[in-house]
Amino acid sequence: MEARELLQELCGSLRAVLARVREGEPGEGREPFEPPRFWDALGQAFKETSQEATKLSLAFSRPPLPSAENCRKLSEDVQNAILAVATVYYWLPKGQGTTLRKMVRDATTEVLEGMIQLTETILISPLGSSSQEQLISTGGVWEACEQVSSLPRDNQAAVVSALSAFLGVVKDAVEEMENALVEEQDPYSDIIEDEELGFRGNRDTYWSEADRKLLGSCMGLMKASKACLKKVLSVVKAYGKADSPEQIAQLDDLADIANEISPSIDELALSMYPPMNHLAVRLNAAKLASVLKKVLEITKTSHVCPPSEEGWVQFLTGAVDHNMDKIKNFTQGEL
Repeated sequence: MEARELLQELCGSLRAVLARVREGEPGEGREPFEPPRFWDALGQAFKETSQEATKLSLAFSRPPLPSAENCRKLSEDVQNAILAVATVYYWLPKGQGTTLRKMVRDATTEVLEGMIQLTETILISPLGSSSQEQLISTGGVWEACEQVSSLPRDNQAAVVSALSAFLGVVKDAVEEMENALVEEQDPYSDIIEDEELGFRGNRDTYWSEADRKLLGSCMGLMKASKACLKKVLSVVKAYGKADSPEQIAQLDDLADIANEISPSIDELALSMYPPMNHLAVRLNAAKLASVLKKVLEITKTSHVCPPSEEGWVQFLTGAVDHNMDKIKNFTQGEL
């Protein structure tokens, strides 16, 4: 069998493993889960995969090409390393937390995708010559394998990582809308004048006075979202634990509902640009307010919120209600 055929077979095998990792569910396992053993094994599997990627890339970077026997051995070694990564991933039970499991699965799929890309790059390049693409693909596998060292080690750390990412996205969305509002005269000032339509300064590209009143309350709601995520992140860091199934599940619930804040903010922000449909703005604001109330409610009833933290939960709940009431008042005539 030629080297090309063996590489094509390897690609097919790697894709099959990738599909199983994406679709499959880790089992609870018969033996008790031992975190140190799991992380050591995962680190070792990622390290071996990185080494096999280097060997594979070097073997096809210069003549002479590896013999059919050596090529078969290379292919088997890559498959074994990748199967080890997938197998260790399956050791991680659901009970350790869905947020943690998703992050480990994402890291695992990234390694698999990197190895598939490397194999495909070798296939489409003239065999025996190292292309720039091949070097980049090899580096991509190394980078994906190195991620294992920065993965969160329990569900509390995983939820902190997820909430930090959500907060970053929400901060950007709030800042973008604030910048748009600062450019008071014309949010579309960078659009060139259209000869057929005439002067671009028709009223559809501006905010009216009524729009601006509504925008103020919408911004209040967006800023409450940012404050909400900041506070939830701080209490999960301070009080979050992953010692019992109940604590792990509460953290997952928080991460799941907090994940809905960013898309809800995006929908609201899009509807805030002129020409504004006040009813659409109100509906999107109500959706965001509902998500925020759920986040605050789940936080308040979970272990991350001792009595000393209940004050800000109440304050932010009031802020959400206050801004939503104003939005309803400003859009009353639209109904």
